[in-house]
Amino acid sequence: MKKVFLLLILLYGGFLSAQNEVVTPPEKVRFTFEKEYPNKVAVWSIDYVGDDNDEIRYQAKFNTDKNTKALAVYDNLGILKAYELQIPLSQLPQKAQTYLKKNYAPKAIKEIAVIVNDKNKTTYEVGIEKDSRFYDVVFDQNGGFDVIIEKN
Repeated sequence: MKKVFLLLILLYGGFLSAQNEVVTPPEKVRFTFEKEYPNKVAVWSIDYVGDDNDEIRYQAKFNTDKNTKALAVYDNLGILKAYELQIPLSQLPQKAQTYLKKNYAPKAIKEIAVIVNDKNKTTYEVGIEKDSRFYDVVFDQNGGFDVIIEKN
């Protein structure tokens, strides 16, 4: 019985330590981030993308200032793939603001971000909570509605 209990403790401890794993990106990725965002401290995570989840993306979450959060996404060669910046509602294109006011209560809006990808395409994502579910409402660079994505 002691052995079973000890095994359970070890498994549980291993599970907990895996949850708090510190990600250290490759030198190229860190160098690029530090060059683009000097004096910013990032919390790094890894995401797997691609058809077979065979491509690694390193995500750097950091604060641009006291109240604004950002996310920079790099491939393993240190090439910036996307940049996401938290913005206030007033910085959304007017067309997107009108759509949101017509379709959602103000308190449903949880976060707003502008995203620029590696092809210099700009989109806007608005995090919405409705019926205890979370959605990203995506707008094009002019504020035109694009798609709603349910988040888990």
